[in-house]
Amino acid sequence: MLLLPITNLFSQAPTDCTNAIVVCGNSELNLDVSGIGIQELSGLNSCSSQENNSVWLKVTPITSGTLGFNLTPQSFSIQEDYDFFVFGPNADCNNLPQAIRCSTTNPQAAGQNNNLTGMNSTETDTSEGPGSNGNSFVRWLDVEAGDSYFIVIDRPIGNSPFTLEWTGTAQFSSPPTNETGSLEGLNLENCDTLAPYDDEVTGFNLDSNTPGIIGSQTNVIVSYYESESDANIDENAISGIYNNTSNPQEVFARMENTLTGCFEVIPFVLTVTSGPSFVTPTNLTSCDDFSDGDNLNGFTSFDLTTTIEEIQGNSENDSLNISFHESLDHAQNNTNPLPNDFTNTSPNDQIIYVRIEDSQFPDCFSTTTLNLTVLPAPEAFDTTLLQCDQDFSPDGITLFNLNEANSLVSNTPDQVSIAYFESFEEAQDNLQPLDYNYSNTTNPQIIFARVFDPSSGCYSISQVSLEVSTTQISDYEVPGVCDEPNSEDGINTFDLNEVALQIQNNNNISFPISFYSSYDDALLEENALEASYTNSIPYFQVIYARAENNNACYGIAEVTLRVHELPNLQSDGEVFYCLNDSPESITLNAGIFDGSTNNTFEWSTGETTPDIEVNTVGAYTVTATNVWGCSKSRTIVVSPSNIATIEALHVTDASENNTISIVVSGEGTYEFALFNQNGLFADFQPQTTFQNIPPGIYTVAVRDVKNDCGVVEDMVSVIGFPKYFTPNNDGQNDFWQIIGITQFTQPNTEILIFNRYGKLITKIDPLGMGWDGTLNGEPLPTDDYWFFITLQDGRIFKSHFTLKR
Repeated sequence: MLLLPITNLFSQAPTDCTNAIVVCGNSELNLDVSGIGIQELSGLNSCSSQENNSVWLKVTPITSGTLGFNLTPQSFSIQEDYDFFVFGPNADCNNLPQAIRCSTTNPQAAGQNNNLTGMNSTETDTSEGPGSNGNSFVRWLDVEAGDSYFIVIDRPIGNSPFTLEWTGTAQFSSPPTNETGSLEGLNLENCDTLAPYDDEVTGFNLDSNTPGIIGSQTNVIVSYYESESDANIDENAISGIYNNTSNPQEVFARMENTLTGCFEVIPFVLTVTSGPSFVTPTNLTSCDDFSDGDNLNGFTSFDLTTTIEEIQGNSENDSLNISFHESLDHAQNNTNPLPNDFTNTSPNDQIIYVRIEDSQFPDCFSTTTLNLTVLPAPEAFDTTLLQCDQDFSPDGITLFNLNEANSLVSNTPDQVSIAYFESFEEAQDNLQPLDYNYSNTTNPQIIFARVFDPSSGCYSISQVSLEVSTTQISDYEVPGVCDEPNSEDGINTFDLNEVALQIQNNNNISFPISFYSSYDDALLEENALEASYTNSIPYFQVIYARAENNNACYGIAEVTLRVHELPNLQSDGEVFYCLNDSPESITLNAGIFDGSTNNTFEWSTGETTPDIEVNTVGAYTVTATNVWGCSKSRTIVVSPSNIATIEALHVTDASENNTISIVVSGEGTYEFALFNQNGLFADFQPQTTFQNIPPGIYTVAVRDVKNDCGVVEDMVSVIGFPKYFTPNNDGQNDFWQIIGITQFTQPNTEILIFNRYGKLITKIDPLGMGWDGTLNGEPLPTDDYWFFITLQDGRIFKSHFTLKR
């Protein structure tokens, strides 16, 4: 169904029945809907209302069915209130009957949650309102094909436009279609061919758009109007040749179906031009050249045809006639056209005039100016380039760096492009440019420099004379320098300014001297070395010195750079001296790797031999010097080590986890081990504590691992008590005795044995075999027995053990 937006507003209003808008399938109408025309609703409805701000619509279904609609205000405000009224079928505007449908419910008063209204299938009432009565919707219509109805939309409160969405099964006629496909295709543009030619008024044949608008459609007519309102109400049509009243001017075409009355209004634009459209040409430039024998006089030829395509713009190549003239009068009167290959008659800058006319309408023309500018050629100077003979061979043939001539042939070499050629013709045509590293063929030789300005595209040509010098300077060897102690790589830094001064003195010259890593670089003056130069080849390298006399090569010499090696000493080191061996001595060696005997030595002790004997700790430095006088030093640090001194042995015994901790002093680095009666119990370790030690007698051993200065030992006892014994004379656990007591450790310990009732059974000799499980020679039964032990060091232990039979 149809969605009808009512948006933009204009002066003529369809506010009366006779001016009702004919609703078609996809019409969009722009009309003024504010206010009313004739008050036509009073007394003709049961909804107690009249016109406030109304618009009349006429709908004629072309199929039978149901007809409803949803009206949605553009504003969502609940205060925005729309009413509607329906007359028909086939009502007469001059004798309207009572409305067959109407709704004047106020959405805010009715407590609605939206401000929509309309007709639908779910409602049963045919009228409602005013105020709070109803819900803004009534029953839709059952319609027959061909019957017509008037629908009045009225807005008593608010100011927003609305949209109509048609519902139901009935269908409407569709309006005609603009078959040109676009509004822009209807725009008309004419040249001002009516005198006077500058008033922007001319004639337009509006009917020329009619065939395109109608296309293949039938029963469609097209008429034209000066305003959209006239087009909507079909008044004041214009026809024939129409003279515009403004420039540009919008006019309107109304296309209407003669059977249904459906129509569409189409705007298009009339534009008057003074002549064909064109693009204003940019300045035309041409370089000053040798075509007239002088490339600096400001006269040259211009190809005027190169601007034609630019002037035409998007026009077809044959749609415009373009000619060039020296004056505006000639261009306007189409006289004295200039040749396409035109040489300017005013030096450097000249304005000429262009006539642009439509090839179909020659009297419709435009004129514009074209600026001709002669671009100056860059300056180029004749010069001479003097070079040294190559490889010291006096044959007059050598290698030239033609870039050296750039600053001589141009005052602005960094702003131009310079190329060199063997002939003037090759330079002029920019053919076969020479390599910048160029070997001459004769001495002297004339070549040609082409100086090209990339900003203008212009060029000049000058001569360059290549000449070879036969003067020379003598070779020079720089006094050798010693390698650097912290970077023994044969690389060192040389002051080439000092070398240049020596070469000048040796050759009795004052010319500036520059240095290069290769002979070719020296010839071509490429990649000059910095004054503070670090050699790139270790220990021995030849570079080249070039003497310059006013940018001409005076001579090239070899310069030898040497870096002497330092004595090949071992790096600084450390040795250890056992203090417990004092006053015995150890030997320190200077540490020459290659065993060379061409070195002298000086120790910090004053000794001058490769080896010295020492028996005190400290730092000893030796300096070795080779035959080149290059010295290098190394320091040997004699650090102390010593056998350990056991200061204390800390024992935690008679516990679940017996431990032995050893406290030592000394200058060494120590490891610790435990030995028992069977030999090694715990191997050497850096930790000073041993854990989970069974009761018994142990020897603690401490050794020096820094310099193997020796091992010290001491004895230690770990006290413990058996938890049971089995006195059955099988040689296993036949006696119960405290463990860890010797004649040297806790010999004066007292041991008492009690039964479970506290009766003293026996007193045991701590150095004897122990208790055999008897009392007065009689074996005691299996049971738990208690002991009370007072160690010689005052510690007291009491607990129990089991006698098992």
